[in-house]
Amino acid sequence: MFVKNSFLIKGSFLRYCSSSSSSSVLKIGDVLRQRRTFSDEDVSEYSKVSYDVNPLHFDSESARAAGFEDRLVHGLLVASLFPRIISSHFPGAIYVSQSLNFRSPIYIGDETVGEVEAISIKQSKKRYIAKLSTKCFKNGRLLVIDGEAMAILPTLAMEQVNAYAGTELH
Repeated sequence: MFVKNSFLIKGSFLRYCSSSSSSSVLKIGDVLRQRRTFSDEDVSEYSKVSYDVNPLHFDSESARAAGFEDRLVHGLLVASLFPRIISSHFPGAIYVSQSLNFRSPIYIGDETVGEVEAISIKQSKKRYIAKLSTKCFKNGRLLVIDGEAMAILPTLAMEQVNAYAGTELH
């Protein structure tokens, strides 16, 4: 199994391909992952562009009074891992749809892993329509978000993620 670990801005990408060849062509069953820990600054910046100022994201007392351990990361901020994973490997991809089920909260500082798995791929003219299983896990393997996405890919050839110092190939 081919594994690539690349550190990027505030997160790392991991690509797991189902075949043992060095080919970088997306196939059914292939899984792409990104690891990220969301910070207080991430929540603040997301709030500025989304205008979501719910006190559950900014006030620990309000979050605890609502039954949470502490302040929450916006669910859609966490779900933004999915288009990031797809666009980083398939520049020019068109994100067509996404369903989301929020299963458990993510708190500031939780290590989060976004995962996109190819579950069907159909060719349409010179493009490909990919149906993808999408999942996010926190602190190990606790499922926090799941759903499905559809994307139109210009090619099945996966781009290499721009890597910085600290890249490891396993």
